[in-house]
Amino acid sequence: MTQGKNAIITGSTSGIGLGIAEAMAAAGINVMLNGFGDAAEIEETRKKLAADHGVKVAYNGADMTKPEEIEALVAQTESDFGQVDVVVNNAGIQNVQPVEEFPVAKWDAIIAINLTSSFHTIRLTLGGMKQRGWGRVINIASAHGLVASPFKSAYVAAKHGVLGLTKTVALEAAEHGVTVNAICPGYVLTPLVQMQIPDTAKARGISEEEVIQNVMLGNQPTKQFVTTEQLGGLAVFLCGDAAASITGAALPVDGGWTAQ
Repeated sequence: MTQGKNAIITGSTSGIGLGIAEAMAAAGINVMLNGFGDAAEIEETRKKLAADHGVKVAYNGADMTKPEEIEALVAQTESDFGQVDVVVNNAGIQNVQPVEEFPVAKWDAIIAINLTSSFHTIRLTLGGMKQRGWGRVINIASAHGLVASPFKSAYVAAKHGVLGLTKTVALEAAEHGVTVNAICPGYVLTPLVQMQIPDTAKARGISEEEVIQNVMLGNQPTKQFVTTEQLGGLAVFLCGDAAASITGAALPVDGGWTAQ
């Protein structure tokens, strides 16, 4: 089912997004990478994914806060691959501060990238999926789409919004062969999470090691970080026939965090 499909994966030059890109390429899905980073490193990643898995891999550096650049990302994918079958909305940023100190510009950027960009990619691709009678939208939410933590007001608000968007679009697309789901990871030791550690330590007045053991892994009964390979495997499963009746779901991959 996945062989020859075409996917946009936002925020896929590192971390969770890259892990999903690798899993999808291994499943025979052509991949449009997106994200920021060193141009030479991104090109090396693009070439390696294509060579390792025999799929088409392209790159578009759209700034996901800008609707016109998102439109260009979708247009390039359609031009390069013919159509968009799978959208993985993964791009995200974070800021850790008490709400009364939270910079307005940071709030606006987090909502734009973590929530509003998903609206834009969906509105631009859902019509084609419905017309063809097949499509997959996979929104990378978070355990923070289900529960809250202090000092992350914008991120938690955005991820709760992603779950609402997921459910709504799932209902709109349900009779058209298109599924829309959200994956809700716990802590994954990505560059984004690593950057949170000193900010969280400062906000809570504790050491960075205490942040890892007591704040991050303290929430996960397994006491282990979720891996990008695990998330990639689930994303590929959601693209397959066995997942055709899974839609509108928020799927925790969080080491038991939200079971508590």
